Amino acid sequence: NFFDISKMDSEMAVSEVADSGYIQQNSMPEDDPNKNEQPPSVEGSKPRWGPQHAGAKELASLYSGGKRLQEILSVGMCFPLLAVVFGFLCYHFQRDNCVATILSAVAGMLAADFIAGMLHWGADTWGSVDVPVLGKHFLRSFREHHVDPTAITRHDFIETNGDNCLLTVPFLAYQVYKFLTLSPQEIHATYTWECFIFFLAFFVMLTNQIHKWSHTYFGLPWWVTLLQDYHIILPRRHHRIHHVSPHETYYCITTGWLNYPLEMINFWSRTEEFITAVTGAKPRADDMAWAKKSS
Repeated sequence: NFFDISKMDSEMAVSEVADSGYIQQNSMPEDDPNKNEQPPSVEGSKPRWGPQHAGAKELASLYSGGKRLQEILSVGMCFPLLAVVFGFLCYHFQRDNCVATILSAVAGMLAADFIAGMLHWGADTWGSVDVPVLGKHFLRSFREHHVDPTAITRHDFIETNGDNCLLTVPFLAYQVYKFLTLSPQEIHATYTWECFIFFLAFFVMLTNQIHKWSHTYFGLPWWVTLLQDYHIILPRRHHRIHHVSPHETYYCITTGWLNYPLEMINFWSRTEEFITAVTGAKPRADDMAWAKKSS
């Protein structure tokens, strides 16, 4: 049974999927260019993945007008708030803040990578599309992504980034409130923290765009591929490791910096074992059900 993978198998997973031949054979060939061509399924002629997969078609059809409206509003609130907070930070910047600002940017990237990993793991591993509100509005896209990984490359800016923008809005709004109500002395005392929250929000907002770039093999701006090549943001080959079924590893998708250390301590598998022991829930049950859909 897929859900009875032994601990030894889990520990071997990283070394197995890191082999380029293994990845090429067991993940979707995305460099074709994004035409979603694939070898026949081992079960017969049914697509293993891509837009013609039965599960992918059904999941794509669940994208609703209400969801679109939520994404538009989220993007519409996020970017003005980012601009206002950035303006306040520039206004209150002092020369002695230089080093702390740089460190807060790096810390914000690391924190965003971990938070993105936690949310990605949680949405991939638990819950169901049938869960009220959360299922069709938030988990649906995660299920679609595993049966049609390059669907994200066909999503526009709003659909790609709407949910991540929504996550940042309460924190950015609170920052604006503090800048408007605190004295200059109080702001200076907490300036490094405010920089960290801003950079965290910025990279959380950007995470799914970076994720989209990691699935885009043609037509990327030169500076995006440069950032990928130097692993400043999530590289394409690095993220492909996650897309080897059953999608149980390498969840961090902002920079991907934390993937290897988290795998070395078996963070995800041990957390799943604990949750299963406490609740009896099976990891990735809904994800596997959608992958197996044939009609």
